[in-house]
Amino acid sequence: MSRAWKKWAAAAGAAVMIAGAFAGCGGEEKKAGAAPAEGSSAKVGFITACTGPGAAYGISQKEAVDMAVEEINSDPATKVKLDMITYDTKLVKTEAINAMKKAIEQDKVLAVIGPMTTGEFFAAGPIAQQAGVTVFGISLTADGVTEVGDYIFRNAVPGKLAIPITVKKAHDKLGFKTVAVMYSHNNDMLVSENKIYQKLFPEMGVEIVATESFADKDTDFSAQLTKIQAANPDVIAIAGFYQEGSLIVKKAREMGMNQPIIGNNGFNSPEYIKQAGPAADGTLVATPWNPDRKSEKAQAFRKAFKEKYGHEPDQFAAQAYDGVYMMHEAIEASGTTTDRKKLRDTLATIKGFEGVTGKFEFDQDRNPKMDMDVLEVKNGQWVPFA
Repeated sequence: MSRAWKKWAAAAGAAVMIAGAFAGCGGEEKKAGAAPAEGSSAKVGFITACTGPGAAYGISQKEAVDMAVEEINSDPATKVKLDMITYDTKLVKTEAINAMKKAIEQDKVLAVIGPMTTGEFFAAGPIAQQAGVTVFGISLTADGVTEVGDYIFRNAVPGKLAIPITVKKAHDKLGFKTVAVMYSHNNDMLVSENKIYQKLFPEMGVEIVATESFADKDTDFSAQLTKIQAANPDVIAIAGFYQEGSLIVKKAREMGMNQPIIGNNGFNSPEYIKQAGPAADGTLVATPWNPDRKSEKAQAFRKAFKEKYGHEPDQFAAQAYDGVYMMHEAIEASGTTTDRKKLRDTLATIKGFEGVTGKFEFDQDRNPKMDMDVLEVKNGQWVPFA
């Protein structure tokens, strides 16, 4: 167990839970946790989207980041406290660009956690790479993220690794022979994940009998689903966020289509089940966060999160929480709060990290190497798909 996680165990047990509802991150930056009265601190930017489309993802991340920072900063063993500055992009690329520039040029952060989505990252990430500022992606799953440069890291499992796990496990159990695919055509991440589906299914001997696209924020999927119904696939694979995904499965069920649904990373939110209702049953996803994982860290995090916020953490919370602890471990190990290159080089060497999502290390391309579970929605709950 790493030193930082030994500290975490003590902090998780001793941390005082603050009552009250989550305040949101709003349009201006806010600092998570109390500023240290003395001793050194490191400025870290946190770029997410707590308002606008997909806000459920950003709120979940913000809750976990706040909790991690509070634990770290209240721990007497902490040598370097975190001065976390949050920027709300509202899921707008220009806002992500502005946030990245402000974090780097005005607020002089040591590193950045975020942005939340791949489209925002491809707009703002190159700014950080050019400036020599580490970016840590906690929810970026599209291909090509770390190819932007050697200052880009992520603990979010790329779709090219996660989707095949879901598809192959589903195929082994269900033995399906045909599939229909739906994806958002104006979303970088979801276009990337459609390409994964289009390559993977034929390689497995599964025939793609229909491919239909939609746009983010669409609400009517009748035309696409009518064509899919006529093709009568064994399963339906979707690359979408929870808003569109929930509407698609609700409409499909209304039309009498009861096929299993293979989802992507965008489905890993309680909002998907909340908005889809009973229609969500039969949905499969791969995720590094399993709330039933029998580990001390996972269960302590789950308990503390529920006590603090009154609801279960999801994958986005778990990855954000681990991301803060991993960044903090690298900062303390680097021995600096200002040298951006030294921090980057130290983060790249982290091995043997064990977080609430399990054991973790970076591969040679600064992508995560970790195990994943496949979960299924049954009776409105995510449960292991066995």
